Amino acid sequence: MALELVLITGMSGSGKSVALHAVEDAGYFCVDNLPPELLLQFVQLQETRQNHRVAIAMDVRSAEALPQVPQRLRALAAMGVVIKSLFLDATTDTLVRRYSESRRKHPLSQSDAPDAANDQRRALVDAIELERELLADLREHAHVIDTSLIRPSQLQRYVKSLIVVRGGHLTLVFESFAFKRGIPGDADFVFDVRMLPNPHYEPDLKALTGKDSAVIAFFQRHDQVHQMLLQIAQFLDQWLDPLSNDNRSYVTVAIGCTGGQHRSVYLVEELSRLFADRWTTLSRHRELDATPGKYPTTTFGWPQA
Repeated sequence: MALELVLITGMSGSGKSVALHAVEDAGYFCVDNLPPELLLQFVQLQETRQNHRVAIAMDVRSAEALPQVPQRLRALAAMGVVIKSLFLDATTDTLVRRYSESRRKHPLSQSDAPDAANDQRRALVDAIELERELLADLREHAHVIDTSLIRPSQLQRYVKSLIVVRGGHLTLVFESFAFKRGIPGDADFVFDVRMLPNPHYEPDLKALTGKDSAVIAFFQRHDQVHQMLLQIAQFLDQWLDPLSNDNRSYVTVAIGCTGGQHRSVYLVEELSRLFADRWTTLSRHRELDATPGKYPTTTFGWPQA
C-alpha cells in the first residue's frame, strides 16, 4: 500500500491548525511545523512503522528551508508516495482582523509593534506581504483554499472531502458563491450567472435553494439556463485535458449569482453531475454550507486566527 502524504501549508492565521485537526480526525498521523530538512527521513520512518496515511503542516516558521520543499516532494513522488498539497489562504484584511482579534504576534514580526495603531497595522501588513512572497512557490504547486469567508466547520468539511479523493487524478471542485460577499480567492475559473432568471422573485421559491425540486423545475423551463450550462460545460471540456496533462491535481470552478442560493447552486449541482463520469467531482456551496439547513446565512468570519 502506497504511503499517502497530505501537506498543509499556507498563510499564518488562515486556519492551518483547523485543517490539520480535520485530517487527524480522519485517521492520519499528523505533525505540525516539521522542518523541511526532515521531510524525507520522516516519510521513511513512517513507512517502517506501517503508517500509510500521514499529514504534515509547514509554514513560514521554517522560512529558510522552504525552497527545498518542492524538490523533496518530487523525490517523494518518484518513490511512489501519493502527495496531496493544500494551501490555506485569506485576504490581507481578513488576516489583519484575525490577528487583531486574537492579539497574537505574526511569526515574521521583526520587533514589538509600536504604540500607534496605524504603525501596528502597517507592521502587520508588511509581515503578511513578506510571508506571501516566501510562500509563493508552495502556493503555486498546491490546491488553494480561501478561508476568508468560510467558517472553521466549513473548512473542516472541505478538507475532509479533498483528502478522501483518489490521488493521481484530476479533481473538479465546483463552488457556488454570492457576488455580494466577494469572489472566492481559490477559484481557477469564475462564471457570472446573475443574468439568468432569478427564483428569488417568485414568492413560492424565494426561501428554497437550487437543490430543491421546485427550483430545479423552474430552471428547466428556461432556455437561457440550459444554454449557460451547456456553454460552461463546453468550455471546460476543451480545457480540462490540457490542465490534467499539466499535472494539475485540482481545478476549482466558481459559479456566482447575487445571493449564492438559487442560480449558482443549481448550476454547480448540474455541472458536478455532468462531469462525474469522466472526472472526480466535488460540489460545495459557500453560502449554504456556512449554516447547514438554514438560509440566508449570517455574517462570516472567524473569532480568532
